[in-house]
Amino acid sequence: MCDQDHFEDDLKKYSRRDFGAMAAAAVGAAMLPRTANAAEVSGRDVVIETPDGKCDAYFVAPKTGKHPAVLIWPDIFGLRPAFRQMGNRLAESGYSVLVVNPFYRTQKAPTAPKGANTPIPDVIPLARSLNAKTQTTDAKAFIAWLDAQPQVDKSKKIGTTGYCMGGPIVMRTAAAVPDRVGAGATFHGGGLVTDKPDSPHLLIPKMKAQFLNAVAENDDERDPEAKEVLKKAFADAGLTAEIEVYPAAHGWCPPDTKVYNQKQAEKAWARMLSLFKQSLV
Repeated sequence: MCDQDHFEDDLKKYSRRDFGAMAAAAVGAAMLPRTANAAEVSGRDVVIETPDGKCDAYFVAPKTGKHPAVLIWPDIFGLRPAFRQMGNRLAESGYSVLVVNPFYRTQKAPTAPKGANTPIPDVIPLARSLNAKTQTTDAKAFIAWLDAQPQVDKSKKIGTTGYCMGGPIVMRTAAAVPDRVGAGATFHGGGLVTDKPDSPHLLIPKMKAQFLNAVAENDDERDPEAKEVLKKAFADAGLTAEIEVYPAAHGWCPPDTKVYNQKQAEKAWARMLSLFKQSLV
């Protein structure tokens, strides 16, 4: 995860690998590839009531019709322009998308003043303010909010995605509302398998969703057994799961990170869209 002691070493290694893509991302973080046959979308800031207060979030959907919903859990840097753009892009493919500020109990977005360039020590306290209980109650509140929106097709299953620390929250979301969540996708998710009694992988028997777990190369190098544990747990539960190690660093998907890898991010995005097309029915 982002609070690993080796974060700076990994940053040096992977920044050198694809400096051109990294530089492009730094200059224009919002310049994601255009969606083919993109729907016209409309986005707005929203406030969602939860058991613990009011969560600020961003909701975007095609301008006409009802569509399957997707709940996005950002990485440790929180809700920011890069994730708004990712939400817009997903909506252009025909989804009603909610991107939340997971740290609303402590601070409204932006919680990382310099986006993905914010020093990791500055945002670690925010991540540590959350736990399995807060993540589960939030998941239920956010999905209930989505189901109340006129742009959401309630006859279709909901998808959820998470990046970095958002990965475990995706797992808890799928277990908390199993009859609504039909697909989950984690991208360089940290802590999906731990030795603690509340490890996210132990929730897999409670899920009904199909999954995509896109694993960072450097995360896998440090914990190669985790992916095997996940594969077995999904298989034992009778759930379909695509688990693949990508030749990219932890954090490679959001376009504003220092290790953004456009080629591998596009591959992961395409696999996510394929999963949603098959599962959100």
